[in-house]
Amino acid sequence: MPRPSKPASPFHRFNSSPEVIRMAVMLYVRYPLSLRNVEDLLFKYGVDICHETVRFWWNRFGPLFASDIRRQRISRMRGFRNWRWHVDEVFVKINGETHYLWRAVDHEGEISESYVTKKRDKKAALKFLRKALKRHGQAEKIVTDGLKSYPAAMRELGNEGRREMGRWKNNRVENSHLPFRRKERVMQRFRRMKSLQKFASVHANVHNHFNSQRHLIDRQTYKTARSAALAEWQNLMA
Repeated sequence: MPRPSKPASPFHRFNSSPEVIRMAVMLYVRYPLSLRNVEDLLFKYGVDICHETVRFWWNRFGPLFASDIRRQRISRMRGFRNWRWHVDEVFVKINGETHYLWRAVDHEGEISESYVTKKRDKKAALKFLRKALKRHGQAEKIVTDGLKSYPAAMRELGNEGRREMGRWKNNRVENSHLPFRRKERVMQRFRRMKSLQKFASVHANVHNHFNSQRHLIDRQTYKTARSAALAEWQNLMA
């Protein structure tokens, strides 16, 4: 009886090694570097590639890496029920037109969901919350700002009683916007709504993977967590 064939590696048609591809994607997504900055950094270590190759790699492998990170994290946190979400929307310009990036950040400061819309009305809030609830389950508490779209959407979902609002209560999600904003400036903003949604999702999951809460732990613990995150990164899509 013939043995079932193993699924082909996503790297099998590429001349570069998986380690180089993972390194290029990590540098571009995690840090506020341009495509040419990544090209120059890799050249310093003997890897001669074009900046367009970096663009192709992150577009091809970034969503795969993000999906693998998200799947592992959801499976680890499946038994945890005391979720506390901090929800907020941030303005993003696309060709001069204002769009809204909705984000839900959990009690550990990790980004649970990112969603891009053209408006920030009840319909948009409802889509975002349904998407987050479907993937992560019900939250114990949901902290929002004063935008009226949130209570209207949560009333329809039947969880308005879980909403909290107050001064400084939503600082966790406000601070989580800063890494994305730094990256947005380096990328000189976005050209399409689809590319914004794709990058926001990939960036959020890579940020979660390397988020060690450095300000809350001692140096030795941080070094151990950082080494573990890098080791896990090298095994993505293995």
